[in-house]
Amino acid sequence: MPRPKYTRKVHAPPLYSVFKPVGLRARDLKQVVLTLDEFEAIRLADQEGYTHEMAAEEMKISRTTFTRLIERARKNLADFIINGHQLTIEGGAIHFK
Repeated sequence: MPRPKYTRKVHAPPLYSVFKPVGLRARDLKQVVLTLDEFEAIRLADQEGYTHEMAAEEMKISRTTFTRLIERARKNLADFIINGHQLTIEGGAIHFK
């Protein structure tokens, strides 16, 4: 039986939660899901400039967990940008500050 996932702290929900290429219908696109904890990891590391250690402390998770989270988030963002999929930000085991 796997360990239960702990909730991760997220500052605030995103202002917008769905992004897609212009001129294409959403129903024709593959959907890439970015969880709210992945969104927070991107915000802390790439927008705010936190180190992995500082960001992990802010989210109340270990540094190695943060590293896995940011790698998964960046892979999802690359898939969205390069392949022209629809990006949806939702879900994850989180709670807001």
